[in-house]
Amino acid sequence: MAALGPEAEGPAHVLVVEDDDALRRSLVKLLDRNGYSCVPAATATDAHARLDDTDFDLVLTNMDMPGGSGLDLLMHVAAEHKDVATVVVTRSDDAAVARAALDAGAYGYVLKPFNENQMLINVASALRRRRAEMDKRAQMVRLEQMVRDRTGEMWSYVADLEKAQRDMRLLQEETIQRLSIAAEFRDDETPRHIQRMSRYCALIADRAGMDADRCELIRVSSALHDVGKIGVPDQILFKPGPLDVEERAVMERHCEVGHRILSGSNTPVLNLAATIALTHHERVDGSGYPRGLVGEGIPIEGRIAAIADVFDALTTNKVYRAAIPMTKAIEIMMEERGRHFDATLLDVFLSEKGRILGIKERYADLDQDEAELNPLSALVAEL
Repeated sequence: MAALGPEAEGPAHVLVVEDDDALRRSLVKLLDRNGYSCVPAATATDAHARLDDTDFDLVLTNMDMPGGSGLDLLMHVAAEHKDVATVVVTRSDDAAVARAALDAGAYGYVLKPFNENQMLINVASALRRRRAEMDKRAQMVRLEQMVRDRTGEMWSYVADLEKAQRDMRLLQEETIQRLSIAAEFRDDETPRHIQRMSRYCALIADRAGMDADRCELIRVSSALHDVGKIGVPDQILFKPGPLDVEERAVMERHCEVGHRILSGSNTPVLNLAATIALTHHERVDGSGYPRGLVGEGIPIEGRIAAIADVFDALTTNKVYRAAIPMTKAIEIMMEERGRHFDATLLDVFLSEKGRILGIKERYADLDQDEAELNPLSALVAEL
């Protein structure tokens, strides 16, 4: 039965809690023989003392014992020793008792009398589940830390902004522009994409009848539409060829990552930025992502950003293709009118070709020599 024992990383440390002396010795002998390191305890009180003094991988416990019940011990382990697995050994063949044990955090439930194989299988299974859960928690901690590290500068700027309360709008816009530029530098987009895209958004909002303050809020907020890409692994973000299905799913999560980064603030500009980050890839026919929203179920700011983002993508040079002429880009977008794009918003945007051209010319991409000489100075000067 050695195959059911602990993995190569070392013997698992097991606390055996059983008031029956003979059974306790039998369990310790069985587990020792199969490669585990065991410590016995005759009561729940003894078990608490052992847990306070020693690190264990698993607690194997009876349910009814002197000094406290096994159920209380399970709840204590779940609350105070989250990385310790638990398996119950009992004579009680009662569904309610079993359910209570599992609800309290038990990984396994073994009825007495049991055979050796049954016990070893339950112990090995509990330890493997414990390892899987610890690995998952560690992975989540690493991912959360990565996002915190990559967004630390943003939160530092925002915290300073909210604390100072001086020149609020100017400071907010400068912060957002700098952060959005940093996010764009991780992608194949040009830094001035955010300048054009955010102004297209303001143009659409204005033509849709929104007041000047709302248009300005949309302009500033939309600059952070792709900030969630800082949470996309480099091997996916910079992959030269097409993404496979799994990679595409990771890439599409940038909308939700951006929303998590930006949401929960008391600042209206960041709350609106969170909405735009989440919804700018939704389509009015419901075929977009991440939530497949339909029509007016998509916030108007998300519908506006979808138009502005796609138009700029089509009419901008990419490493894999030249910019599409404006007339051809308009034809392509009109084919998606009422499917990808809100028909009314698309119409008001395309009715302003003169203002669109003005934005394109004013915020045209830097040429190669200028970009290499000073990639941020011109952009920062425009803030």
